[in-house]
Amino acid sequence: MLSQTMNDALNEQVKWEFFSSFLYLSMSAFCAEQGLSGFASWMRLQADEEHVHAMKIYDFILERGGSVKMHALDAPKTSFASPLDVFEYGFEHEQEVTRRINNLVDLAIQEKDHATNIFLQWFVTEQVEEEDSFSDVLAKLRLVGGQGEGLFMIDKELGGRSAASAA
Repeated sequence: MLSQTMNDALNEQVKWEFFSSFLYLSMSAFCAEQGLSGFASWMRLQADEEHVHAMKIYDFILERGGSVKMHALDAPKTSFASPLDVFEYGFEHEQEVTRRINNLVDLAIQEKDHATNIFLQWFVTEQVEEEDSFSDVLAKLRLVGGQGEGLFMIDKELGGRSAASAA
């Protein structure tokens, strides 16, 4: 059984994961509007992945006898200066997600909630991967100056991301 404190904290993370999905959909739309279909596809898959993360926590709450409470989401940012700006913002967002996951782990340890702690370890590992993915694209964008032929090469590479590789 989840404590009320842990239940509330996990519900807040469900909200945050759904917000992440909306943010990446917004980024996908921006990229599509710029004619960067590879970037748009990459972000759309990222949005799908965040939805899956939200549902993992949603299901866990129910499995532990908790109560799921859906919270309203803030509107995500919709305007960006460039693809580089998109990935810088996304990387900062993932760092915030990591901070939040770590706080949940700290709470689980504090409450001696071993099942939740074990469950959250998947997310700890996932966040290392998430930050690395954004960091990798950022490095490439910075290398090419975020424009020109290099931008189109990165767009083509990102368009090759499959749903299976996103999962």
